Amino acid sequence: MENLTAKVSCFARAYHYENNKVYIFADSTAKALLGADYDKVAESMSQGIGFFLPDFKGSKEDGLRLIVDKQLSPSVLGRSAYCERMLKNEKQFGCSQYLVFASGYDTFAIRNENGNLSVFELDLPDMITDKKARIENAGLKTNAVYVPCSLAEKEWTDELIKAGFESEKRAFGSLLGISYYLTKEEFKALLKALGEIMSEGSAICFDYPSKDDGKETQTNQALAQGANEQMKAQYSEDELVKILEECGFLIYEHLDHNEMTKQYFADYNNTCKEHKMEAPKGVCYILATKKL
Repeated sequence: MENLTAKVSCFARAYHYENNKVYIFADSTAKALLGADYDKVAESMSQGIGFFLPDFKGSKEDGLRLIVDKQLSPSVLGRSAYCERMLKNEKQFGCSQYLVFASGYDTFAIRNENGNLSVFELDLPDMITDKKARIENAGLKTNAVYVPCSLAEKEWTDELIKAGFESEKRAFGSLLGISYYLTKEEFKALLKALGEIMSEGSAICFDYPSKDDGKETQTNQALAQGANEQMKAQYSEDELVKILEECGFLIYEHLDHNEMTKQYFADYNNTCKEHKMEAPKGVCYILATKKL
């Protein structure tokens, strides 16, 4: 199974954890999960300095740091930090189920120590098989329930319920990175299906590429094309308000680039002034709740 996007996202989290003492998002197990692929991705990124930073002059190590901090990490770290902070809040309101859509190499279920939270990871069968093998090879443990499926097909809800998801219990869903790779019709269908199986008061969070395009979004589009994972949609806030309402959700929080940087990057930037980061321009973040 070769999933460049998942590997690069995991690498960004691992590199950030390995090379800093203050974190935007602390992922202590990402490097172990990647295994030998950590060095392979690092080498591949270093060889791409000319693509990412055409005017760069300096050492290979300095170039890699700039690529990670300026191109790879901001979106991955910011959305992960946002999602897990929202999950923590939802647990205080009685959430007992966490749904990770297109879970890739997400490591929450490896790091999770809360036995009262059921974690369901949904992804393509090959991706899940690869991840389970990596976990075993690294000697890691997980409390995830895996749900092999295609999110572009309606049957994923049946598979989720078969796996033990309980519609009457409060849940929180992570849809990070998904809105980029589904058409608007497919993304709306996914939200509608979620609205049909989630209980009132449940919540979801996701990031989306806004129509106010930014440089990082353009870079990510180029990377996606290289991995044969074409980005398919961009949205306005008004458009998403309408889509979510039609699917049974109300927006509780909407963060743009500036608010995201202020709330989630400040502590790191105040400590690591020589390697400052900011949330990607052209990307926004939403927390939405199922209508009561």
